[in-house]
Amino acid sequence: MPPLWLSSTLLLLLAILLSSSYRATAAAAESDGAASRMPSFREAPQFYNAPSCSPPLPKGRGAACSPHALVHVAMTLDVAYLRGSMAAVRSVLQHTGCPQSVFFHFVASSAAEYLRATVGGSFPSLAFQIYPFADEPRVAGLISTSIRAALDRPLNYARSYLARVLPECVRRVVYLDSDLVLVDDVAILASIPLPDGVALAAPEYCNANFTSYFTDAFWTNPALSVVFEGRQPCYFNTGVMVMELGRWRDGEYTEQIEEWMELQKRIRIYELGSLPPFLLVFAGRIAAVEHRWNQHGLGGDNYRGLCRDLHLGPVSLLHWSGKGKPWARLDAGRPCPLDAIWAPYDLLLRPFAIDDS
Repeated sequence: MPPLWLSSTLLLLLAILLSSSYRATAAAAESDGAASRMPSFREAPQFYNAPSCSPPLPKGRGAACSPHALVHVAMTLDVAYLRGSMAAVRSVLQHTGCPQSVFFHFVASSAAEYLRATVGGSFPSLAFQIYPFADEPRVAGLISTSIRAALDRPLNYARSYLARVLPECVRRVVYLDSDLVLVDDVAILASIPLPDGVALAAPEYCNANFTSYFTDAFWTNPALSVVFEGRQPCYFNTGVMVMELGRWRDGEYTEQIEEWMELQKRIRIYELGSLPPFLLVFAGRIAAVEHRWNQHGLGGDNYRGLCRDLHLGPVSLLHWSGKGKPWARLDAGRPCPLDAIWAPYDLLLRPFAIDDS
């Protein structure tokens, strides 16, 4: 797919126009009372496999182990971020050549029946399964407070437990956060080669100040900082990852991450949620992926939420990591220019909306 090039001025105009509609419908939804607090979504367009693809996957959990599953995608699902998740799923299906050969694995901690009905209603032909996050009570006891409350939700740590949650027949999975959209074929990302013994692939950002992700208590303690000896650690964002689950299990990486979380409870060695334990275990030991697959930070910084532009180069995935989410800014009438790219994937069913399907 060609690079995504859009004028910031054009995007801003589109975002302003969209925000007017979002403000009006959000106000109407608020007046509907408590019933509107559980969002409803319209049915997405149907996307079909190209002739060269394998046969479509059947619905139901049995398809998870089907040899025709071309790509496995894992995401978390909860009511608070469901709107973003639905847009992300639509973007995956819309831009892949074999949408009926993608199996979605969703991890949820509550409202499983509502989530199952909602996903199935918007994507009637989707092959997916929802798994309970059985390790949530344990994770809740391991979490230390971070700079932003949203980062402290146990479900935010579910990515560390996919090797336990997903069936053993699933060997490779693409993990995606809920605040992103793809504009390229997920099958390309899923086919990234991983060298022998490497369990994880993600875009690396070696120009970032890696030391800032850990406290002085970590760097001044030789018994701790020695963990990076012999490695060239670089920052990577855990919102987009290709994971080899068999290798993950063999390396007992979930247990290693938990050990660092337990240490964090005794000695504060980092500040930023679920990311630092990943860096401690994997930084300098992953397969690098092109930056086009995670144009992250579009939610702005964690303190002021300022609008950000794309990094230089082609774009295959836009990621609104950070404080600001596109749906919230659109509803509030304060969109950033790039939020206009997210808006067409939104499936929220608004009052008095005209069905365009």
